[in-house]
Amino acid sequence: MSRHIDKKQSNIEIEKLIDLYGDALLRLCYLYLHDWQLAEDAVQDVYINIFRKYKEFQGQSSEKTWITRIAINICKSYLRTPWKKKVLYGDLNPVWDEEKEAQEAVFRDDTVILAIYQLKPKYREVVLLFYYQELKVKEIAGILGISESAVTVRLTRAREQLKGKLERWYLDE
Repeated sequence: MSRHIDKKQSNIEIEKLIDLYGDALLRLCYLYLHDWQLAEDAVQDVYINIFRKYKEFQGQSSEKTWITRIAINICKSYLRTPWKKKVLYGDLNPVWDEEKEAQEAVFRDDTVILAIYQLKPKYREVVLLFYYQELKVKEIAGILGISESAVTVRLTRAREQLKGKLERWYLDE
């Protein structure tokens, strides 16, 4: 069942999606990429993909789930590019180093987010989607292409690891 929407209606729908999900997508992309400018580029790519593929969206999942899957795929694609690998492995000039420090200063004092970053990617991913994107287990399973029980297990294991890392921090307060 494909949706037939004229161009004007499609543009209105996409503008609505930008208003609804823009900030959340930017945060999600930043959490994946650790770079504000790259996250902004990724979000633009997300909306370009949405614009191109909106007519194909069949409503088998929620729009939020569909858009989040697109964002994750784009972020993962960015992380696989030779340029990003070069940036991640420190082959940078001083201007990039300063810019990276300024971007990371946003989360530097946030013990929780730093602990999340230390998790294995499969655990970090479910934590970010569950707590930061406020997606349900079923939606996360659809986005990641895994079973709901696998999502639940990953969340449980991530919580256990975070508890060990954050227990002392929490008790110190």
